[in-house]
Amino acid sequence: MKIKDLRIHSIAIADPPLRSSYGLHAPYALRTIIELESEDGVIGINETYGGESPAAALRGIRSKIIGADAFRVTGTINPAMEKFKVNGLDRSQTFLVPGENPLDESTRTYAAIEVACLDLIGKSVGVPVCDLIGGRVRDKVPFSAYPFYKHAGGGGEGNDLREDEYGEALSPEMLVVQVKQMIKKYGFTSIKFKAGVLKPEEEIETVKQMYQEFGPEVPLRIDPNSAWTVTTSVKVGKALSRELSGGGYLEDPTAGIQGMAAVRKELLACGVEVPLASNVAVTSFKDLPATVAHDAVQIILCDHHYWGGMRQVQHLAKLAETFNIGLSMHSNSHLGISLMAMAHVAAATPHLTYACDTHYPWQSEKDEVVKGGRIRIKDGCVAIPEKPGLGVELDYDQLERGKERYRNVPYKKRDDEAEMRKHVDPSWTRVLPRW
Repeated sequence: MKIKDLRIHSIAIADPPLRSSYGLHAPYALRTIIELESEDGVIGINETYGGESPAAALRGIRSKIIGADAFRVTGTINPAMEKFKVNGLDRSQTFLVPGENPLDESTRTYAAIEVACLDLIGKSVGVPVCDLIGGRVRDKVPFSAYPFYKHAGGGGEGNDLREDEYGEALSPEMLVVQVKQMIKKYGFTSIKFKAGVLKPEEEIETVKQMYQEFGPEVPLRIDPNSAWTVTTSVKVGKALSRELSGGGYLEDPTAGIQGMAAVRKELLACGVEVPLASNVAVTSFKDLPATVAHDAVQIILCDHHYWGGMRQVQHLAKLAETFNIGLSMHSNSHLGISLMAMAHVAAATPHLTYACDTHYPWQSEKDEVVKGGRIRIKDGCVAIPEKPGLGVELDYDQLERGKERYRNVPYKKRDDEAEMRKHVDPSWTRVLPRW
């Protein structure tokens, strides 16, 4: 089955002013939509990181894709990906926002093509992607609520301003209101809270108020994206030992595998067994030996984009199971194609021990490029449809609106620091550790 065309579409989608230790989200997030068309006229699609750099990397291998066999193309482009690899350098996401790290460009590019190929093949033979890559072990995939500290606004600019569905949330009380709203709408049964924004004492209080509101039956997770020292991380872990137990975790409280190992060691010495999770310190297979040797991370939050595709996630899952490490999935601002790709690989990965992250509640119907509108999240889960491929098709009118939006906005790469300086503090820079 020969591929006759690869089409690359850069789009922009409205994004609310969410906060993290990286800074402030811009009014628009960037995504890249790709189409692979076979000689038979079947089209496989995918969604990946946006902006100029990811699109340029895909354009750079286009000549190797055109004319290739869809069943073999990922093997064909493997040598092309080798030129992107920089051996011996840190691929950590500690200092670079996801999608802007040049050292994972090879895996991101490969993954984008792999998923589109799987969608193309699945649609050609009438089989869902999850069943192509080994068969589903679950028919629906659980996701967590993902609350953020947030300024007022719903994203967009000028005539494209969006409704502020969740409102401002810069205090513990406001965060609780935000989560209640999210759970009511989507039925989430666990909560992953983005921290590293306010003083640790305020973030501790936020988690405590969530625990008081939702009780121990709703697991709580907190992620400050490496904003704390080892000492502060231990302090927070001790203060929240009850609230983060029973299915919770402390994610990337401090930078690096050595830092995480030090936090783990000190918490255990204090009798606190809250597990540590990571999608910042551990981002590639080369990180695993040190992680295991130092007991630095007990849960890996993978991402099929920068881990190198769906099958690499499955390889990772088997290794994680072998070394008794839990597994979940990291998220970024995204639309329905990416959500369905996450759901398919999760459905075909037995060792998925925690609900996945998703930013999907923060995006709006107005930007969705999936035909038929937004993917449904019910009871906190995404169901795998009995449709071939990823189970979704492109709405080309919506795609064109996203492309026009991209052409008109000034944002061509993610830069949370610049947004902080523009809207919050002109002198703000990301400092690690901050507390």
